[in-house]
Amino acid sequence: MKLNFKNIDKTYWVIYLFLIVAAVIALFSASSTLVYSNHSALGPIGQQMFFLILGVIAAYTIQFIPTYWVRFGGYILLGVSTLLVYSTMIPHNPLVVTINGASRWIRLAGITFQPSELAKLSLIIVIADQLARIRTEADKKKYFYRTLIISGVVMLPIMASNLSTAVLIGLIIFCLWVLARIPWKYTLSVVGIAVLVLVLGYCIVEFGFVRPQRNMHGPFKRATTWVSRIDRHFEHDNASKYVLTDDNIQEVYSSVAIARGGASPLGVLPGNSKERDYLPLAFADYIFAIIVEEWGIIGAFALIFLYIAILFRASNISSRYSDMPAMLMTMGLALMITCQALISMLVAVGIGPVTGQPLPLISRGGTSVLITSIYFGILMGVSREQIALRERVQETKEKSEEEVPIVTLE
Repeated sequence: MKLNFKNIDKTYWVIYLFLIVAAVIALFSASSTLVYSNHSALGPIGQQMFFLILGVIAAYTIQFIPTYWVRFGGYILLGVSTLLVYSTMIPHNPLVVTINGASRWIRLAGITFQPSELAKLSLIIVIADQLARIRTEADKKKYFYRTLIISGVVMLPIMASNLSTAVLIGLIIFCLWVLARIPWKYTLSVVGIAVLVLVLGYCIVEFGFVRPQRNMHGPFKRATTWVSRIDRHFEHDNASKYVLTDDNIQEVYSSVAIARGGASPLGVLPGNSKERDYLPLAFADYIFAIIVEEWGIIGAFALIFLYIAILFRASNISSRYSDMPAMLMTMGLALMITCQALISMLVAVGIGPVTGQPLPLISRGGTSVLITSIYFGILMGVSREQIALRERVQETKEKSEEEVPIVTLE
């Protein structure tokens, strides 16, 4: 495989490296509780730095892999990740690790990771590849139902342990259907059924388990947690929101951090956070609250701009080329990064209920960093191929014009 460094997408690399720098700064600020419990900064911070370096290496390498190999590998990865996700539903599975009451981690060869992260990546690649095969109106119905079945099979076990991730995947697939011009009667019918199921499920859990204070068992035992979070977010008694409990401690301290950072456009400056010592898991789901506290409104909006720039860059690349498989895969991956980031930020500032979605590349977690880096590597690879293709087409056009004989009239 010949490496062409000339066509490397510098825009994606600038965005990616800026996010890496932001991750390092935020990591040193938000990991105080980990450093204290480990009596050393080398353990938790060094481990995350190791994953960030691995992520850069992965992104750099993957950008040179032909996209047809990426699409082929997506099917293999989807099969493996689906089996792993379903294995988390097996009671007393020795490979499953339960953290904070959620059994969504697998430990293999001493490495702990979330198979749902692999499933997200591979599902987008496979769905994009399937939708890109549409040629006629009849194909639209055929591939709509095919992608619907594939998505349903993969999302069912993810929904059991992580509803927000399942909803996020569903949102991205809906966007891919729209981009592939699937008829609205199909897409909206699925949305309607999904909303109906979610509302019905909420009512069953709310009135059958949460209010009677009954425990729920089975694969959907975390449903009471989801409903309680929604109830707490929309409760009308505002005073109770500021009574510190084990259930709302993250929301309360994140609100304090944001209020403290909002007092100045530049915040309290990196390294001066106070709430990082009180906010549980400040280095994970609520790291954006610490960023707002230390970087202020200017820093927060700069970070938001970087995530939105990913989607704008993908849109720009997709609009310039007619390669449908590349376009759908690019938009799917970019939408996943941007939407996940925006959801994580909305939760941190109190606009949305607690979801547990990490901030891509910023939140601590080896699996998340590596998978997000792979997203970037694929995006860079698609862009590199499309730029090279455009140059070849332009060279061929110029060459053909040169070979056309000039006829003069005498």
